[in-house]
Amino acid sequence: MLRKSGKHCKKDNAEQQKGSPMAQETGGSQPSAVGGRCAPGQNGAVPRPPHPPPRVRPRLIFHTQLAHGSPTAKIEGFTNVKELYAKIAEVFDISSTEILFCTLNTHKVDMQKLLGGQIGLEDFIFAHVRGDTKEVEVTKTEDALGLTITDNGAGCAFIKRIKEGSIMNRVPAVSVGDSIEAINDQTIVGCRHYEVAKMLREMPQAQPFTLRLVQPKRAFDMISQRTRSSKSSSDGKIGSGRETLRLRATGTATIEQAPSEFEEEAAEKMDDLLESYMGIRDLELASSMVEITKECQSPEDFARRLDLLLGEFAFPEEFVSEVWTAVCKSRGISE
Repeated sequence: MLRKSGKHCKKDNAEQQKGSPMAQETGGSQPSAVGGRCAPGQNGAVPRPPHPPPRVRPRLIFHTQLAHGSPTAKIEGFTNVKELYAKIAEVFDISSTEILFCTLNTHKVDMQKLLGGQIGLEDFIFAHVRGDTKEVEVTKTEDALGLTITDNGAGCAFIKRIKEGSIMNRVPAVSVGDSIEAINDQTIVGCRHYEVAKMLREMPQAQPFTLRLVQPKRAFDMISQRTRSSKSSSDGKIGSGRETLRLRATGTATIEQAPSEFEEEAAEKMDDLLESYMGIRDLELASSMVEITKECQSPEDFARRLDLLLGEFAFPEEFVSEVWTAVCKSRGISE
C-alpha cells in the first residue's frame, strides 16, 4: 500500500473541510481548542470563569497635627509605633525623639485617648512633643509612690496615672503625661515602663531621690491632668464595630475589626492587674495576653506561653494565676 506524503494529506484535508457543512456554516473556520478544551461559547462548552482582578491594598492615610498647634498633615506607610513617629517627625521637620506620645481625636493630655497598638481608620492623630524640663525631689515615706507608668513603644516612659492621696499626688509639680527622663541623674531613656516602675518600687524609704521630668508642650487651653480616680468605660477603646489598623512590634500592620466585648472586658481586667502587681498600665500588652489565653487550656499552659513570649516582664506567679482566673470569669467558664 502506498502512503501519501504529508503535503498531499494536508491538501486533501483542506478540500474536505472546504466542502463540509461545518465549514460552510462557520465560514470555513474550525473550532479552536485551548488546553484541550473547546473555546468559550462553541460546541456547547461551558465558558471558563474569568480570573478575578488582583486585590489592590487600599492606601491608609491618616491626618495628624502637633497637639500644641500646627497645620494638618497626612502620613502613611508605617507598620509600628516607631515608624509612625518617624513619619510624623518627617512631615513636621522635627526629630522623632521629640515625640513623647500620641492621642487619638483630642489634642489634650487625655490618657483615655492614648494611642496604643490600634488606630481606627478614621482616627485623627495628635502628637505631643517635648516641652519644659523640670526636676523634683521626692522622699518615699511608704511602699508605693502612687504612680502608674506606661511607655510610648519607642523608648519613652511617662506617667499615665497619679493615685489620689498618694505621695506623688502631694508633689504639685508632677503631672499625668510627664515623661520620666532620669532617676537620680541616671538616664532611663530607652527603658520599658515595667523597668522604670521596678526602679521606683525599689527606691529606699526615708531617702530623698530626684526625678527629671519632661512635660508635654501645651497650648493655652490644655489643662494638666493630675489624677484619675476612676476609669471611664471608653478607656483605651477605639470604637465598636469599626476597622482598626493593628500595629505590631514585628511584622506588618494588619487591618482588623475592633475588639469584641469579651476581649475588651478581659483586657481591661488584665490592665487593672498589671497596675496592681507591677505599677504599669499597657492596654496593648493586656490585649496581647488575651490573645495568648485563647490558645491555652490550663493555667500551666498559659504560664509557659507567657514565659516564652513575654518572659522579659518576669511576671509574678500570683499575677499569672490572677490573670487566668480573670479570663475564665470573662468567658463564663470554670477554671
